[in-house]
Amino acid sequence: MKRWLLGLLACLGVSCCATAPVAPETFIQDERAAQIQVGALSFDDYLPLLEGKRVSILSNQTGMVSATSHLLDTLLSMGVQVVSIMSPEHGFRGDADAGEHVNDGVDAKTGIPIRSLYAKGINRPSDEVMDEFDVMVFDLQDVGVRFYTYNATMARVMEACAEKGKQFIVLDRPNPLGFYVDGPILDMKYKSGVGWLPIPIVHGMTLGELALMINGEDWLKDGIQCDLTVVPCKHYTRDMKYALPIKPSPNLPNMRSIYLYPSLCFFEATPVSLGRGTDGPFQLYGHPNMKGYDFQFTPRSVPGAKNPPQLDRECQGVDLRYQPSLAAINEEGIDLSYVIDAYNNLNLDDHFFRSFFELLFGRDYGRKMIKAGKSAEEIEAMWADDVVKFKEQRRPYLIYE
Repeated sequence: MKRWLLGLLACLGVSCCATAPVAPETFIQDERAAQIQVGALSFDDYLPLLEGKRVSILSNQTGMVSATSHLLDTLLSMGVQVVSIMSPEHGFRGDADAGEHVNDGVDAKTGIPIRSLYAKGINRPSDEVMDEFDVMVFDLQDVGVRFYTYNATMARVMEACAEKGKQFIVLDRPNPLGFYVDGPILDMKYKSGVGWLPIPIVHGMTLGELALMINGEDWLKDGIQCDLTVVPCKHYTRDMKYALPIKPSPNLPNMRSIYLYPSLCFFEATPVSLGRGTDGPFQLYGHPNMKGYDFQFTPRSVPGAKNPPQLDRECQGVDLRYQPSLAAINEEGIDLSYVIDAYNNLNLDDHFFRSFFELLFGRDYGRKMIKAGKSAEEIEAMWADDVVKFKEQRRPYLIYE
């Protein structure tokens, strides 16, 4: 919500959540986006690299080549020798909770073994698993945010492939947040599974472009280089508003949740619920002790959110499922006013924050400035130079206009 509107409503003593909201805004995809061809469709560019090789694929439910065929099925139908599947956070089928440990398994349809990279957080494949294949094919739909763990997974597997002399092929997909860059560049003393690379929170790159940057900037251990091939999308430009055809993870069900994700994910490091266990994850926030709001919700145990924060407790807070408009969310970019609103309302001082907050934010000044009463605009001004610096740094690695 625009900050001036939040302030006006507060001054008037009006709740910032309507009790009878208007119908949800319909996401309108850019007409040009219908012409996009994902990298997986450019068979001539990568099938020759797989001929006679043992292949492992790193993918999940988003790795669809057509409306009815997954990359795995497509490669098998073309005679490619797929020997293993590697699965990221949320598992190969994309239905596990955030951060949930996912065990190895077997794909029921094909009988191919699944090697989980999230059995104990984000892991590299073991030496034994690496010895099973010659070429890794990576095909995941990202959302373009540093703390979404797929970029960290990619970097760790690239490093393992580099050390073992394995080829790494990225079948690129569009970035739904490719049209802007925002947030501080990660201070690497806060490196973790939710912040693995020295990039802003919203980096505006596809994973293919980011893979090129990982190699080019020597971000792998000891500057080792990965034998990398990126198969680009066709007819994609980074200014496009692109609707993801499949939700990338259980709690990002629609484009509104994806657009709000860079702003609301900070609540993961607080006691505040961001809607896991409701029909609006990453589209609302609240807490049982927050006061002065007309909107209430109660998180429940549901698939993909088995034990959400504030489980079975009625929370008061803010409903963002209907307002602000999608255009306003994109224009605002990262909006810290939501976190500041909850911090001021709960009056918990430092007990509001967990140590995880710096891992998400990427710098130490975010918590300090919120506690000092600084505005969202003042905090966001701190990373303006980082955005300029990163846009210039990434320039050699950009594939799309």
